[in-house]
Formats: sequence, C-alpha cells, structure tokens
Amino acid sequence: MNMKSILTTLAPLLLVGVILVGSDTFFIVNENEQAVITQFGRFVRKIQEPGLNVKTPFLQSVVYYDNRLLDHDVQPQEVVTKDKRTLVVDNFSKWKIVDPEKFYKRAKTERVAEERLRDIIYSELRQDFGAHDLSEIISARRVELMRLVTERSNAKVRELEMGVEIVDVRIKRADLPPSNQLSVFDRMRSERKRIARQFRSKGDEKAQIIRAAADKKRDILLAKAYKAEQNIRGKGDAESIRITAEAFGKNPKFFEFLRSLEAYRNAITEQDTMVLTHNSPFLKYLKEP
Repeated sequence: MNMKSILTTLAPLLLVGVILVGSDTFFIVNENEQAVITQFGRFVRKIQEPGLNVKTPFLQSVVYYDNRLLDHDVQPQEVVTKDKRTLVVDNFSKWKIVDPEKFYKRAKTERVAEERLRDIIYSELRQDFGAHDLSEIISARRVELMRLVTERSNAKVRELEMGVEIVDVRIKRADLPPSNQLSVFDRMRSERKRIARQFRSKGDEKAQIIRAAADKKRDILLAKAYKAEQNIRGKGDAESIRITAEAFGKNPKFFEFLRSLEAYRNAITEQDTMVLTHNSPFLKYLKEP
C-alpha cells in the first residue's frame, strides 16, 4: 500500500479528529450567560463577557450560569407576630449570580443556592415579623419592612461569599390560619365597636357641652327679659296708680261711690247671706234716697 492510499484512508479519521478537538476547544458564551472553566472539578477561571472562548480540550469543562434576574418562589410558611398572631406568609425573591467563581465554589447549582436563600430569607422574615404587630405588617409599612428584610438577607449572603445578590423580597400574600381567622375577626369587630363607642361618647360629651351653653344663654336671655318686663310693668303700674289717684283726687265722693260698688259686687252673691243692721255704713248707697 503506497503513501497516497494511506493518506486517503486516514483523511476522514483526521477530519473527524479535528472536528472533535475543535468542538471541545471552542465554546460560545451568550449575552444572557456567564461561565466558569473547571479542570477535574476544580475552578480554573470565570468568563462574564459574551463571545467565543477556548479551553483545553478533553481536560477542561464549561459550567454555564444565567446572568439575569432569577425568581425564587417558596412554599407558604408560618410566622408569629409580636402580638402572638400566626400568619401564613407566601413570599418570593428576585436574585442574581454576580460572581460565578464564588457561586461555583459555594453552591455549584441554582437549586442549592435557592435552598440557602430560602433559609436566610425565612429567618429574617421571622425576626422582622416577630418585632411588629399584625396591624403594622398588613398596613402600608409592610413595604419598609420588606426593604429591611432584603438588606439584612443580602448582608448574610455576602458573609457566606456565595457570589449572589438578593435584589428584592416581596410578600405575595399573608393569611391567617383558618383556625385563627374567626377569633381574629371577632377581635377586630370588638375593637371597631370599642372605637365606635369612644366616638359616640365624645360626641355625647360635646353635645352636653353645647346644650349646657345653649341653656345658659337661654336662661340669661329669659332673666334679662323678665327683668325688663318687671321694670316696664312696675313703671306702668306706677303710672296707672298716679293717673288713678290724680283722677279720683279731683272728686273723692265719686271715688268712694265706685269703691262701694266694687265692694257690693264682691261681697253680695246669691249664695251668701249677710246680717247687717239698718244703719250699717256698708249699706249707705243701698238705702232709698
């Protein structure tokens, strides 16, 4: 067999070998990816820029990680508030891999990282909710509480040097356990009734003050009116007496006659019996002239 026939026979094998070596030497990192190069399971280098890269064929391997925001949705868990209320909290978090080298050395896979993040975030939620009452947690202050949970969780993740960053922690819903809902609702109704009674009591107090002020003004006005009435009446009576005295003073006998008639009208009735002598002064104007 000559050299030419040997080369003809080996050419396809050489081509296949070149293709195999080339495919295991060159690799592409996409824009939404980052990668680490390992050799026999040990970290060699990291790649965080997209493009074409090379590695030692057959000896080194490539591990790809996502460089976008990742979602971590956990199962609802129970936490206890400061006022001893139990809440079933359903939360989720947004996180990303910022250092693939540390991530590979500490976690290696996203599943392992999410389990550690779940424990860290749940620990911070229990601590944070345990320091606040239920009314604070379900109010608008919850946004501030979740911001603090995110900051403290990030601080713990940095201490572990996992190469990840927690971008946000949010609560999808926080429900009361079915066994506690009725008692909490009853307590809320009682609290609302107490507040209503308090408002009614304040309203009654203000109403009493207003009524008392109105009654005082009315009494003052009536007293002034009565005083003015008595003054006017007294002046009228005095003027009447003066006019009467002046009128009768001009004719005393006529005044005596009128007074006697008034006495007759008041003293003599059909049902009364009077015994008088014939020369009684009372009968002066009843005798025949």
